[in-house]
Amino acid sequence: MTEEKNFQAPDQEPEREKRLLVIDDEANMRHMLSMLLKKSGYLVETASDGKEALKLLEKAEAPYDYILCDIRMPKMGGMEFLRAAKEQLTQSTVIVMSAYGSIDTAIEAMKLGAYDYVSKPFKSDEILLALCKAEERERLKKENLRLKRRIETIEESYRFGTMIAKSKSMQTIFKLSRKVAPYGTTVLITGESGTGKELVARGIHFNSERAQNPLIPVNCGGIPENLLESEFFGHKKGAFTGAEKSRKGLFEEAHTGTIFLDEVGELPLSLQVKLLRVLQDNEIRPVGDSKSKTVDVRVIAATAKNLEEEAAEGRFRQDLYYRLNVLIIKIPPLRERKEDIPLLTQRFIERFNKELGRNIRGITPEGMALLLKHRWPGNVRELENIIERAMVLTDGDLLTPESFPEELIGPASVGLPSDTFTGFSLKEAQRVVEKKLITRALTETGGNRTRATELLEISHPSLLSKMKTYEIDL
Repeated sequence: MTEEKNFQAPDQEPEREKRLLVIDDEANMRHMLSMLLKKSGYLVETASDGKEALKLLEKAEAPYDYILCDIRMPKMGGMEFLRAAKEQLTQSTVIVMSAYGSIDTAIEAMKLGAYDYVSKPFKSDEILLALCKAEERERLKKENLRLKRRIETIEESYRFGTMIAKSKSMQTIFKLSRKVAPYGTTVLITGESGTGKELVARGIHFNSERAQNPLIPVNCGGIPENLLESEFFGHKKGAFTGAEKSRKGLFEEAHTGTIFLDEVGELPLSLQVKLLRVLQDNEIRPVGDSKSKTVDVRVIAATAKNLEEEAAEGRFRQDLYYRLNVLIIKIPPLRERKEDIPLLTQRFIERFNKELGRNIRGITPEGMALLLKHRWPGNVRELENIIERAMVLTDGDLLTPESFPEELIGPASVGLPSDTFTGFSLKEAQRVVEKKLITRALTETGGNRTRATELLEISHPSLLSKMKTYEIDL
C-alpha cells in the first residue's frame, strides 16, 4: 500500500457523521481501512464476512450510509451478501472490492445493487475518491428529491380537484374551497359561463367527507318546467299520466352525498318555493305522495346570473337567494386572469395529446401572444375547444397562429355593425347585435344550441325564441 495522503471526504453533512461498514476477511485490510476512514470523518464498523455483516445490519438502529464489501470471503462472499441483504441495502451505497475481479464481476455486482467497484490492490486515494463520488451522488439524489417535492408542493398549490390555475384570484378561490369542503355548508358559485363552476363544485365534493357518496349534477335550465318537480323530488305511481311506476327524484338519489344545481337562476318561481323547503327542513315530498321523506343532501348551486338583481326584480325569490347565499364563491372570467392561460394551454395540450394520439410539443410565442390577446367570452371552455381544434388541424408539432380560427386572429371584440345599421335607435341596434352574436355562436359551435347558450349566457328557451324572432336557421 502507498503512503496515506491527507484526503478528506467532501460535503459531509454537519448534523451527523456518516456511518460506514467495512466487510473483509483480511484483518489487516479491515484495520487499515478503519484507520483511514475514521481519519476522514466516518464512523466505521467492521465485519469479517457476509454473515457477520448481516447480523450487524439486523442490529443497526439506522441503515449504514456506505458499505465497502470484499467479493471473495469464507462463509459468505460479497455477491451472496448483496443477494441476501437486498431489502436492507435500499438506503446504503455499496462499493465492492476484489483482487480477482473482472468487468463481468463488476457488472454482476452493479446488477445486485452495488454503486461502484474498486480493484485490489488499491491506493488510499482510490477508496476515498470512490466515497467522494458516492457522497456527491447521494447529495444530488437528495437535492433532486428536495426539488421534486418542492415542485409537487408548488403544483399542488396550483390545483384544486381537476382545476389548475396560478393567478392570485384563483389561488384565493382554491383556498376558500378547501376550507369549506369538509363542512355541509350550502355554497353558491357564481361566474360567467365556461369559468369552471362545476369543477369547483366537484372539487368541494371530492374534498369532503361525502366524497365516497353520490354527486348528482343537475342542469336546472335543461329540464322542461312541467317535469322539474318530478325530476327533483320523484313521484308515486299514478301521480300523473304516464307515471306507470314510482320513481326516485334527484334529491333522493343524492342522499348522503351532494347535489349540484347548475344554473339555479333558471328555476321557475313555483319550484323555488319547494327547493327552499328542502334547504330549510331537509325534507322532500314526491309528486302524488302524502308523506315527506327526510334526506341528507349537501346543496351546491351555481349561476351565471346576478341573483341579487334577479331577486330585486322579482324573478328570483329573495328568501331562497339568502338561503343559497350562505357562502359565495365568485369565479373571475379568464380575461381577468390571463396569467392562467399558459398553464391551462399546456394542460390541454398534454390531455389532447393522449386523447387524440398527437405529439404536439407546445405552442410558439406568437401563438401564445394571440391567446393572451383574446378576450375569451367563452372563458376556459372556449380555450379548451380552441386548443382541441388547433391540435386536430395542425400539421406540425407546435401550435402557431395559423393553427387557430380566423375570429381568434382577427379583432377579439364585436363592434357596432355600422354597415348594417345607421340609425340611432338603441332597440334596433340591440336586435342587430343580438342576431350577429347568435349567428356567430351557432357557427362557432357547429349548430350545437346547448353550447351556443353557454357562450351567449342565455337559457335554451331564450335562444330558441330569439332564433325564431330573427329568422336564424342554423
